[in-house]
Amino acid sequence: MVNRPVGESVVRVTGEVSSALEADGAIVALESTIFSNLGLPSPFNTQALTRVMKAVRADGAVPALTAVLDGEVWCGVPESVHTTICGPAEKVAFRDIAPAVARSSVYGATTVSASVAVAAAAGVEVFATGGIGGVHRHWAHSLDVSADLTALANHQVITVSAGAKSFLDLAATVEQLETLSVPVVGWRTEEFPAFYARSSGLPLGVVAQSAAEVAAMARVHWSLGGGGLLVVNPVPDDHAIELAELDQWTAEALHMEGLEPGAEPNLETAGPTVTPRVLARLVELSGGRTLQANLALAESNATVAAEIAVALAATR
Repeated sequence: MVNRPVGESVVRVTGEVSSALEADGAIVALESTIFSNLGLPSPFNTQALTRVMKAVRADGAVPALTAVLDGEVWCGVPESVHTTICGPAEKVAFRDIAPAVARSSVYGATTVSASVAVAAAAGVEVFATGGIGGVHRHWAHSLDVSADLTALANHQVITVSAGAKSFLDLAATVEQLETLSVPVVGWRTEEFPAFYARSSGLPLGVVAQSAAEVAAMARVHWSLGGGGLLVVNPVPDDHAIELAELDQWTAEALHMEGLEPGAEPNLETAGPTVTPRVLARLVELSGGRTLQANLALAESNATVAAEIAVALAATR
């Protein structure tokens, strides 16, 4: 059974994406935060958008970039607006979509949680991103857990990522995904990736060697009423960073942002600003290596997502 939105949808679907939906074709949804000023710095954000869109098309799928523009929710932002997508933005998670629409926000860059919800509303079954959010370190004190996890659990969409952001509590994140009944599938890997590093040392119970395997898992999971699946694809070898080196930079970045162990959590050191701040620090501390890794993993995830989207289309 193919997932399709019920009733009137607030999501604006462009001609290309609409045609692919009508034809039961392969589509890959994309977030816009990574391409905005909240994600990668210019001109790397523009490069990332170009590379990701090209990677999706190269494998026979249609890219569906999500965003809130002038108070409208888009799934398939036209190329004529890509300059806006790569500019200043308001960060929009799932909870922020309705207020952004009501306020007619000029540009709301969608996070993972928003993009997954928009994709599901439009009837798109595959979504590609860089790395998902998750359970933050010292979460017992701050209760800082990303809405990405519940979005994955609540919507029948396959998300392809390079694991979760490496500065998170990855063990707690994997545990929370299990609690939410989100299948975590290693893409030709037996360990959970750590974003810039190929492995976190956390073993995975499910490994897929092909897109057809992932498609089959999704169809069964959805037929039983399950939500999303998370497919984790390690960063390409030539851009991977050793975990020990990454941990050292992460500890320093967290210290610089007042997020080290024992720090008293407050509004200045928690919430939606944490991720962009820490990622910016890691770019600085790594001499740009994490930036190049981010570009490579985003492109690689788009390629894998396109393969899965094509395989899913073949099952309809």
